[in-house]
Amino acid sequence: MNMINDRLDEIIAKEFGFKPLIFDLGKPADAERLNALIAEGAVRRVSDDYREQLLELYGVNNPPLVYSPDFKEKFEEYFAALQKETELRKQGSWVYYPWSSTLVHVLPEADFLAVRTARNKNLINQDEQEKFYNATVGIGGLSVGSSVALALALGGGAKHMKLADMDRLALSNTNRILTGVDDLGALKVELAARKIYEINPYAQVEIFPEGLNQDNIEGFVSGLDVMIDELDNLAVKYLIREQAAKHGVAVVMAADNGDNAVVDIERYDLDRATPFFQGRMGDDVSYEMLSGLDKFGIGKMITKHVGPENVTEKMQQSLLEMGKTIVSWPQLGGAALVNGAAVAYCVRKIVNKQPLEANRALLSLDEKLVPGYDAPEETAKRRQIAESFKKIFGL
Repeated sequence: MNMINDRLDEIIAKEFGFKPLIFDLGKPADAERLNALIAEGAVRRVSDDYREQLLELYGVNNPPLVYSPDFKEKFEEYFAALQKETELRKQGSWVYYPWSSTLVHVLPEADFLAVRTARNKNLINQDEQEKFYNATVGIGGLSVGSSVALALALGGGAKHMKLADMDRLALSNTNRILTGVDDLGALKVELAARKIYEINPYAQVEIFPEGLNQDNIEGFVSGLDVMIDELDNLAVKYLIREQAAKHGVAVVMAADNGDNAVVDIERYDLDRATPFFQGRMGDDVSYEMLSGLDKFGIGKMITKHVGPENVTEKMQQSLLEMGKTIVSWPQLGGAALVNGAAVAYCVRKIVNKQPLEANRALLSLDEKLVPGYDAPEETAKRRQIAESFKKIFGL
């Protein structure tokens, strides 16, 4: 048993990082490095469907030919010419993911992006896609933030991302973060970065495993096109807006509300005098005031910001049970995905300078899918519940 314990401790202590290694086998030095990895047994799985990727690329570059009878024949001619020019395995990039011991053969970046985003056209046109891809986005908080990162990467957006979160994945997080029990105990920023790189190996991700604080906040926000605020810490949320106003960076924040989402947009890129939190927390809000709040004060301020009238009945009931029958506020995986999709949409609109709500949007599955939700009696009931909730927090 001691031998097993020692071996387990040795494996647990091994760090795999969050960035892949990229090799060009046309370069002797890269070929030698990859050969060394293979020789030491570091590569346990290989994915090489490069020919299929070339077939897709040929179709993307020649759409009028795709439905013609001789498409396959024309591709074979193209493919044969490519092989004569360069051996297939020396084309493109070989990407090694150390955390999964996997080696993948992919197209060069421009061709890779063209195929990956081919089905976006023309819901997202070429110019929009380029602006979206070349955007630099910061995400603070990798619970809902992990869904934002995933939605951005899936849509071919934000090649450059900065991620900040000091927490490690706990079992209770796995109801809303797209990962499995094999990642328990890993840093959330590393898990999110790995997922981004698995979708786009050419991404550029910078992580801040210490989270955001007074010392690093300016360096994090400076240079961003959009800042995504998914943090729990109200005082740090204030610091984000200080820096966003200073540097002219748009802030988008989404909060899950039962099965629904509350999306807040603050356009400091258009007006640096935009009130922090759109004024919903009051005129006297400050970093010092928010830093000194107790748990009840934090709950009151969050309720004030979201608006008691917007908090679902079950969410209100749950918040009042914190520390009694439940340990924290409830969050659902479906709501995290809704938030992620909504925020990614906002980012794409902002970087393309397209019309977008400049304050708040409520995305309610309940409203759209629950029969009778807008009936007068149901509306009156929700209003009465909200009034009772206000009184509890003295709002």
